[in-house]
Amino acid sequence: MLEYGVNSGIKSSYMPPTLGFMTKTQNPAEIRPFHIEISEAEIDDLRHRLARTRLPRPSAADDWALGTPNGYLRETVEYWRESFDWRAQEERMNSVPNHLTEIDGQTIHFVHVPSAEKDATPLLLLHTYPGSFADYLDMIAPLTDPVAHGGRAEDAFSVVVPSIPGFGFSTPLEGAGWTQEKVARTLDVLMRRLGYDSYGVHGSDMGAMIAREFGLWNPPGFLGLHVLQLFSFPSGDPAEFEGFGPKEYAALEHMQWFQSVGGYNTMNASRPQTVAAAIADSPVGQLAYSELFNSFGNGTSLVTRDQILTQVSLYWFTNTQATASRYYYEQARAEVKHEVNSAPTGVAVFASDFQTVRAFAERDNSDIVHWNEFPEAGHFAAMEAPETVAGDIRAFFAGLRSA
Repeated sequence: MLEYGVNSGIKSSYMPPTLGFMTKTQNPAEIRPFHIEISEAEIDDLRHRLARTRLPRPSAADDWALGTPNGYLRETVEYWRESFDWRAQEERMNSVPNHLTEIDGQTIHFVHVPSAEKDATPLLLLHTYPGSFADYLDMIAPLTDPVAHGGRAEDAFSVVVPSIPGFGFSTPLEGAGWTQEKVARTLDVLMRRLGYDSYGVHGSDMGAMIAREFGLWNPPGFLGLHVLQLFSFPSGDPAEFEGFGPKEYAALEHMQWFQSVGGYNTMNASRPQTVAAAIADSPVGQLAYSELFNSFGNGTSLVTRDQILTQVSLYWFTNTQATASRYYYEQARAEVKHEVNSAPTGVAVFASDFQTVRAFAERDNSDIVHWNEFPEAGHFAAMEAPETVAGDIRAFFAGLRSA
């Protein structure tokens, strides 16, 4: 059995050689099963730390205006220590096949669930921050077995859900330069190693940006990308605003609001090791810094307390705040030129999420063939409305097949 603990690392008798960017492997030993099992000692240590929590002096109103409030932290910490069942969440994660492999020296953790349906479409699901591969646990069944979830057999997918390098069990992070492009090229190797010469990609936030990198690169057999956001912004040309109405201006206001509260973007992109030093020693710090799950307290988030604590616990047990944040640092220093994505692209916009402005999106993505807007759910729609996201993915790829 493979085990994972913060101090013990991954235990395995097999250590594969360093592998370059390959297209396929004939050696099945290069992919090996993985079982998530955090030690009781680590769980006890977490509870002891939670019992010794020291909260900061509260703000005058103790609301979300200045950041994560003490009232929320106090209530959530008590639940985390007394009632949250990590073992039940661990069992959920282990209910699907987990694997490890090495690509160019980097350990890659991933879930791989082939569909029983003939000719199922291979699909790569890319998570976001501060999420993980666990973002997609509730979407796997609707995608791999659509008939059981109101869909058609021909809309089935064989699903691959990796932990992005530096996140969760795709650690330790080897070397530098883990930009969107490098992650995309690494995961292309993974798909081909699994025997998939053709595949599509879905992603949200960070995952959406990596998905778009696939579109820019357009590797052989790439089918297209489905995303929850296309991050296209005004270029400064006043002509871009011609024809804008209340909907578009509301979207711009939402962008400005997010920028005003999303300080973690700047911190992660500039001093990731500084903030990680505090968080690595404080589970409450990890919880507070994950306020995006609560949509910064604006009252729109549908992410449950158990879902939040599953993600926060996963970061805590794997001690991956520093390596996850480093992605922001590397991307901020990458040489990125403006390019147009010409791959087939589908967009699902959720009411309480970043509001992609279609005019800007079409400027930067020339083949948007699918666009849907949904009245409920937000930034973590894969957890908030998994059946809806799965249904929209099915609709997008079905449209590509019939085109």
